[in-house]
Amino acid sequence: AAGAIIYGQCVLCHGVNGDQITGVDLRQGKFLTVASDADLVRLLATGRPGAGMPAFTMLRSDEVAALIAYIRSGFDSVASGVKVGDAARGAALFSGKGACATCHRVGGRGAYAASDLSEIGAVRKPESLQRALVDPGAAMIPANRSVRAVIRDGRTIRGRRLNEDAYTIQLIDEQSRLVSLSKADLRSFELSPTSSMPSYETTLTVDERADVIAYLLSLKGR
Repeated sequence: AAGAIIYGQCVLCHGVNGDQITGVDLRQGKFLTVASDADLVRLLATGRPGAGMPAFTMLRSDEVAALIAYIRSGFDSVASGVKVGDAARGAALFSGKGACATCHRVGGRGAYAASDLSEIGAVRKPESLQRALVDPGAAMIPANRSVRAVIRDGRTIRGRRLNEDAYTIQLIDEQSRLVSLSKADLRSFELSPTSSMPSYETTLTVDERADVIAYLLSLKGR
C-alpha cells in the first residue's frame, strides 16, 4: 500500500511499530499533540523542530492522505482495499445522517442499546468496520446479539445481552435500562439470529462510509 511505503520515511525515528518515541504509539493512535486528521496534516507540513521532527513538505496531498490512512488503520497495509476517509466528517455523519448515537455510545455519550464504540479503533481493522457497516449481521459477535424474553406474566422484554449464566441473564433493554432476569421466571427466551443494526450500504455513499470508518478508527479510548 502507498501509505506503508511512505511510512518508510518515518521508521528511523518512530520505528517499525510506531512506538519508539516516548508518549507516542502511532499504531494505537496515541499522539502528543494530535487530536484529528487535520492536526496530522498540519504536523506533517510544519514538523516539530524543537523535537527533531522535520517538515514533510515534499509529500503531495494524496501521499499525505495515504500516510494518514495507513496510520489510522493501525499499520494494516492489507486493508488497502478499504477506503479510509476523513475522521472529522465521519464524526458528523456518526451523530447526524447515520444516527449511530441513537444506539451506540462514545466517550460516555450516546445510548446503551448497542455496543460501546469508545475503543473500537483499537480492536477493529478497516475491513472489519466496512463489513459491519455493509453487512452488520455477518460482522456481529455473539455478545452483541439482541434477545427477546417473555416473562411468565406475559410481559416481553427486548434488548442487548450483556451477560448470561445457567440461571440468569442481564441485558440492556430498549429504554437503555439494565435488566436482570431469572431464567426460572421466563416463559421463553430467544437470541436473535440477525443484527438489529441496519445496513448502510445504500443509506451512506462509499465516501461517507469511508469517513465513518476513519472516525471509528480514531476511537482508541483515550
